[in-house]
Amino acid sequence: MMDISNYIDFTLLKACTSERDIIDLCHVAKTQKYYSVCISSCFVALAKQLLEDSNVKICTVVGFPLGNMSTEAKVFEAQKAIEDGADEIDMVINLGYLKSRNHVFVLKDIIDVKLAIGSTPLKVILEISELNKNEIIKASEICIDANADFIKTSTGFSKSGATLTAVKIIKKTIRNKAKIKASGGIHDFETALKYIDAGAERIGTSKAIKSKSNNRQIRNTKIYTDYIETVLHKNPTSTMQSNSNAQH
Repeated sequence: MMDISNYIDFTLLKACTSERDIIDLCHVAKTQKYYSVCISSCFVALAKQLLEDSNVKICTVVGFPLGNMSTEAKVFEAQKAIEDGADEIDMVINLGYLKSRNHVFVLKDIIDVKLAIGSTPLKVILEISELNKNEIIKASEICIDANADFIKTSTGFSKSGATLTAVKIIKKTIRNKAKIKASGGIHDFETALKYIDAGAERIGTSKAIKSKSNNRQIRNTKIYTDYIETVLHKNPTSTMQSNSNAQH
């Protein structure tokens, strides 16, 4: 079985999301053994209770979805979310200042949030649909300078979401200095695989993507390589036999 579950941030960020919706989201995340749920900060405490008997982490958004509030507001929101039980923070970059080429402000905005949350992973959302190639590159460089842990493509609230082109641009820019979260418009297993192969190490999706059985279409993918390495670690003999059979 090709296990994609550990790549998935199962997401629900609609304005009309109810407590019942969060309960359902957490239930699916536990059942599918997803990496995390990604929710609005007001629901973090509830999710913490719902997920306390599981390994599913809680990711929440800060400065969402526009990113143009004060740095102090972002810092407070991030700290409060961690107090409530958040394991990861996804903050929106200040697009207005990025467009103004006020790169010092953009850098400080991210640094202040990162310093405030310490070792908690920070993902910075670029909103790639609003940026040209050079702006994506510059924003990615700023994220690296600010010690962000992930660069995330999109909020899902703009005119479009993730693109393979943007993920490849980000990957080429940051190399292995940070990770990439592809988010926005990824709704099925095959599409998620394409983003993982392009360099994404986390997938944000509002759809319950399920893992699939091994088949020839996915044998050259990164997730298949990870799967083989996992099995090899558990049982070297059976894996060598599997690889031998796959060549015939």
